[in-house]
Amino acid sequence: MTTKFDEFLGWLGAAAIIVAYALNTFGIITTHDISYHVLNLCGALGIIYISAKKKVYQPTVVNSIWFVIALIALIKILADS
Repeated sequence: MTTKFDEFLGWLGAAAIIVAYALNTFGIITTHDISYHVLNLCGALGIIYISAKKKVYQPTVVNSIWFVIALIALIKILADS
């Protein structure tokens, strides 16, 4: 059973990924900005949490991969600075 807080985390995750994509698409941030990868990382976590809780495994797998990609990119950016 999911609570309103669980649903909130899932929606927050979805919003974070959409915001990252929109900001990048409109040239406000780039894929080299830490904020882009933090938004994707947090977004993936929110979706992983709610989809795993609901036992919906396709978005869990996709967002786990999304999370790893964002984490590696973030580590690379931090190491280069």
